[in-house]
Amino acid sequence: MSYLFLVEFWIWVSSLASVAGWTLSALGQLNRPGYAVFFAAAAVLVLFCRKKLGLDSCKKRSCWGKIHRRFRRPLPFCFAVLALLVFLGGVLYPPTHYNAMTYHIPRVLHWLAAGRWYWIHTPVNRMNYSGCDFEWLSAPLLLFTKSDRALFLLNFFPFLLLPGLIFSVFMRLGVRARAAWQWMWLFPTGYIFLLQAGSAGNDAFSAVYALAAMDFGCRAWESRRPRDLWLSLLAAALLTGTKPTSLPLLLPWLILIFALLPLLRHQALSSLPVLAMAMVASFFPIALMNKIHCGDWLGTSIESAHLQLQKPLNGILGNVFQLLLHNFVPPLFPQTNWWNQHGVMNLPHSWIVDFQPGFSQVGELPTEDWSGVGFGISLLLAVSVIANFSRARGAPPLPEGVVPAKYRRLVLITPWIALLFFCAKSAMNTPARLIAPYYPLLLPLLLAGTGQSQIVRRGWWRVMTGGVLLLALVVLIVSPDRPLWPAKTILTEALARHPDQRLLARALKVYTVYSERSDPLAGVRALLPPDIKVAGFIGTADDSDISLWRPFGERRVEHFFLTDPPAQIQQHVQYVVLGGYNLKEHQTTLDAWLQSSGAELIATTNATLKVAEGPQPWYVVRFKP
Repeated sequence: MSYLFLVEFWIWVSSLASVAGWTLSALGQLNRPGYAVFFAAAAVLVLFCRKKLGLDSCKKRSCWGKIHRRFRRPLPFCFAVLALLVFLGGVLYPPTHYNAMTYHIPRVLHWLAAGRWYWIHTPVNRMNYSGCDFEWLSAPLLLFTKSDRALFLLNFFPFLLLPGLIFSVFMRLGVRARAAWQWMWLFPTGYIFLLQAGSAGNDAFSAVYALAAMDFGCRAWESRRPRDLWLSLLAAALLTGTKPTSLPLLLPWLILIFALLPLLRHQALSSLPVLAMAMVASFFPIALMNKIHCGDWLGTSIESAHLQLQKPLNGILGNVFQLLLHNFVPPLFPQTNWWNQHGVMNLPHSWIVDFQPGFSQVGELPTEDWSGVGFGISLLLAVSVIANFSRARGAPPLPEGVVPAKYRRLVLITPWIALLFFCAKSAMNTPARLIAPYYPLLLPLLLAGTGQSQIVRRGWWRVMTGGVLLLALVVLIVSPDRPLWPAKTILTEALARHPDQRLLARALKVYTVYSERSDPLAGVRALLPPDIKVAGFIGTADDSDISLWRPFGERRVEHFFLTDPPAQIQQHVQYVVLGGYNLKEHQTTLDAWLQSSGAELIATTNATLKVAEGPQPWYVVRFKP
């Protein structure tokens, strides 16, 4: 069974998951019987159409010998070791990605509780306007297992597909085989891919769709088969349906496949259902919902801090600075505190003023919340490109039957134009992680030609690749998200011996907060009556309610704004969890809110959701019957 079959399988599964989510939502049957009927019908359809889908072409043959020979070589072996450690981290730890805890998983729980997708009444606006494809894959897992422990597999499986896709796309776009083979194993060790491979985040998740869209587009040029074009269309749709920040990447894809669109006429009847599936799997459904509910296709206009820039030049300068910073910052950076306080002071005010708070902020260690490909890959790539200037360069002749040279040149250039457009529009403070699907499409322009195939033979290259892999191993082991060493035990003992060491205290605090991210309000949940079926939640746009849903399937959580009329809240719930940081943001006090709402305080505790915020008070209040 080849990697290509696995890529096709993943594209079809992802597409069907999106179609299932939206279809069952429309019918109000987003539940176990609904999924059972849908997937049974889908299995019958796949069996009936297996020839058209190309499933009969998969030959059953043993490939263990080939795999054994391949992974005896150093680079594949190192990748396999890293992948095994990623899997180990995913098995040992529950998801801790902050966005997953704040809105990826809770929004699915809201939909499952209601039996359909709906526009949630919540200050966490990202629950509503964000792309849904990752969530539609998550929904059956959460529904049938009542646990989030298996969600990391949605990232781990695509991570294993990256090397083969990178090699195929790089070769078809003009990168020599020797250089493409080296980078196919090295590039997935970029920190964003490595850290999110065991995570419930959805940034690196969509890189496989970006590569698959280009790969099957290139294959369609060779085969002239509508089936390859179908797969390219579906992959591109899934790319946009996961994150709208990937929409600019449609430019190189459209250039690649535009001349091939007449192929769809050859099998028009079969192409129509695929086109409909692509539309459902794309950003189109959520864009339509955004337009209906808030008058904006992207939905970002409802955020208190706007996420789009009005001054493109400032956006380009600010985002380029952030991208360079987040990709070249050393993986162990003890000077983080000084930099976060003083680094921004030397930058032009115009670069910063329109961005989200936290511009130029970095962490002591790479985490899945903000990292890009990281220091190792970035430095190796920069040195390789500089070294190539001293060698013969130029695009190699394309093999007969692949993408015509005029299209290939545009496909090499346009991902950089797409990135420029992203930089001109985005005001977000973590662009390095958001452009995860851009990275593999940016590299072919830098690596195409004959020079790189000579560079990868040099001794210094082998030394640097060893350093890159070693840094990737260190980052994976010490990651606060899923540490593969007894971090809290060792740091607690070290701090007891050296109580004046602020770095030790800071490190222990970081690891402790990250270890509680999957259930940050466990202490608050314990204060609620165990028999209540609906709990209210009044928090900020960055507060996570995931703890109140646990154990999944036994309680529903209703969100409210602090300014909602008390009568409206009391109609839905009797007990409400109220965040003290939310009261502080609204410049009010608990006593004032209790007096105006007519509720009574039941219990108080402290909890830390973010290291930067520190411990915050949380209150359980009850509305009198």
